[in-house]
Amino acid sequence: MRRIALDAPQRRAEPLDELTLDYASDLNDQQRAAATAPGGPLLVVAGAGTGKTRTLVYRLAYLIETGARPEDILLLTFTRRAAREMKTRAAQLLDGRCRRAEGGTFHAFCLRLLRRYAPRLGFPRAFTVLDGADAQDVCSVVRAASGLHKGEERFPGKAVLQRLFSACTNREMDLAEALDEKYPQFARFEDELRALQRDYAAYKRRHGLMDFDDLLARTLELFRKHDDVRKEVAAGCRHVLVDEYQDTNALQARLVEKFASHHGSVTAVGDDAQSIYRFRGADFRNIFRFPEEHEGAEVLKLERNYRSRQPILDFANRLIQQAHRSYDKALFTEKAEGDPPAVVPAPDDRTEARFVTQMVLRLREQGIPLEEMAVLFRSGHSAYEVEIELSRAGVPSVKYGGMKLSEAAHIKDVVAHLRVAENPQDAAAWSRALQLLRGIGPKTAKDLIERVAAAGEGHAGDSHAGDGHASENAFAFDDLPTSPRYEGALRRLLELLQRLRSGTLALPGQVEAVLSYYQPILEEEHPDDHPKRASDLEHFAEVANSYERRRRLLEDLALDPIELSARRGEDAENDESPLVLSTIHSAKGLEFRAVFVIQAVEGSLPSRHAFGTPAALDEELRLLYVAVTRAKEQLFISYPSVRYRRGQGRTLTDPSRFIEEMPEDVLEPVELVEQREAPEAVEGEKV
Repeated sequence: MRRIALDAPQRRAEPLDELTLDYASDLNDQQRAAATAPGGPLLVVAGAGTGKTRTLVYRLAYLIETGARPEDILLLTFTRRAAREMKTRAAQLLDGRCRRAEGGTFHAFCLRLLRRYAPRLGFPRAFTVLDGADAQDVCSVVRAASGLHKGEERFPGKAVLQRLFSACTNREMDLAEALDEKYPQFARFEDELRALQRDYAAYKRRHGLMDFDDLLARTLELFRKHDDVRKEVAAGCRHVLVDEYQDTNALQARLVEKFASHHGSVTAVGDDAQSIYRFRGADFRNIFRFPEEHEGAEVLKLERNYRSRQPILDFANRLIQQAHRSYDKALFTEKAEGDPPAVVPAPDDRTEARFVTQMVLRLREQGIPLEEMAVLFRSGHSAYEVEIELSRAGVPSVKYGGMKLSEAAHIKDVVAHLRVAENPQDAAAWSRALQLLRGIGPKTAKDLIERVAAAGEGHAGDSHAGDGHASENAFAFDDLPTSPRYEGALRRLLELLQRLRSGTLALPGQVEAVLSYYQPILEEEHPDDHPKRASDLEHFAEVANSYERRRRLLEDLALDPIELSARRGEDAENDESPLVLSTIHSAKGLEFRAVFVIQAVEGSLPSRHAFGTPAALDEELRLLYVAVTRAKEQLFISYPSVRYRRGQGRTLTDPSRFIEEMPEDVLEPVELVEQREAPEAVEGEKV
């Protein structure tokens, strides 16, 4: 039967004074122009702290209030939480209709499409989604099968392979180009890597697997091969709203174009000055290409800042002027008063850490709570000295930018069993589960997986697989050859998988069954810290308890990993919220009354890996811009004049090129003075 999509009935936009919301009073002139713009392509260049989210929320409410069906609005964000919060805020402004807008991340929306249309591409609907670590494991399997790792020359490991193949996909680069840019030391293996890239793709297809990049790339492939699907999807996207457009990669920019290809109404909101995720494939050029790729696009700016005092904004404006390319905008605020940002050279790392700790304590005495202060840095190791000094002073702290809970080995072990139950063809999950058994190594696991795949053929890949809808005999392989070394353990594993797939257990019961089975393995694999890891598993069980379906849990773990990246200092007090220590990447989107940016030296910020590459240096500049625009009232940028490096001893440093030439009326120099007697409050520019 043919399906013909009809456009939704149009309703004339009402004049502003007839609308429920008072856009004129609630928004400033720039925000109102963006929120109430007519349909069509619109780019909103929103500076830091200018109310970007508020404007997008009002845009969503305005579209619904002027006649758009909520179900025909697609809101694309980079986290599920952001989409959920925007729809909730819009509903609070207007009414519950706003919650019915289609919202979520690019990957989640594409996953929903592929669950419907994957068979058109030769994939089962029940395909497994691989996160980054899982994809690395698949690369390892393919690499081992090729035998390339046995050569005399060092061949790239699984992490390099995964990052290389990912860059080729999400940045639409040829392998040779990606090698030249990211791993020139492996260029001599180009032919072998190209063959391995094909093997990786074939392996995923054969076993019903898709990685993050596939979710986007396969959706574009679907649209390219089946234009009827593109037309159907685009017809249902009357308005497309995209948050953080500066963080889109090449595939996401093309997807936006496809989603908006029928109606042409797309609003992209972002800030070129805050594009800092190039290592994930983000292409800041997308925000400059938008007016070219969407004919007739209007470009509006948000420049009034509601976060920082003007001296901080003056510094931020001067800072971003150093970029080779940027939209011409100048942040301003009505908060004109305030101290200028300070640059603080310290004799060495230890003194820098002492300065930060003592200034934090002074600001706390002046009424700024610890939780409203942050120490920001380029990479985690830059904060070691500060962490030590804070601990000595008894200052509670919490550190962000580490491993997420679902990336931990023991969590991935447990999840592997659920993944096998969901998709018995998931060889990567099989490999992980099997190698937890004593006596089974990579080769034995590979042989067993091949036999399991053959014996279980027909039990996976159909649209009803998973969550107990398949035969309970899917893992009853009586003819498997085994060894006395692991026969009993293998039987217990297969019995567990039978229970998980039988349909007799709800999801919380499935998780409990896996945890009970895994407990002795946990104690054997991690004898030193298994009690701590056990508490992580309890947390995982709590998370799983909020889900009804196994597939949904596994999808969310892959698309939006469980947050447990905060690590409290050992001496954290229970009665006071801690000081925030964070990588700059993890601090994006946050704000604090006082911010310390540490280790602002050449080689750290900017990173030495960016030297000689204008695009990479620009990203380092934008990273510093993001850091300084987190500050509301106080901003300190510090660096050690001497650093100790293993094998080099004490070496002189150069301050970051981004701050070296700043005039003193924009970035005030501060001199640190050692107190020989009982310290008193020091006024002026000496601390």
